[in-house]
Amino acid sequence: MSAATWREFMTWNKYTQIASRAVRQALTETERVGAERRAQIGVRYQLWENGQGGESKFVIPQVEKSGKPKDT
Repeated sequence: MSAATWREFMTWNKYTQIASRAVRQALTETERVGAERRAQIGVRYQLWENGQGGESKFVIPQVEKSGKPKDT
């Protein structure tokens, strides 16, 4: 299989997702919990007007352990 052939079946993002999951599963229990916690990410957006950036907001608000959304 050539280097370009695998691209017919898998995207780079899918490859990195599979590889990172395999690495996390190979870790010990305590290290795996920390790695899975760091894997949680949030996407933010920011509206710009007249060259000035506004407040950045999460696309999906993150939830605190108490169950209510975080402000930022």
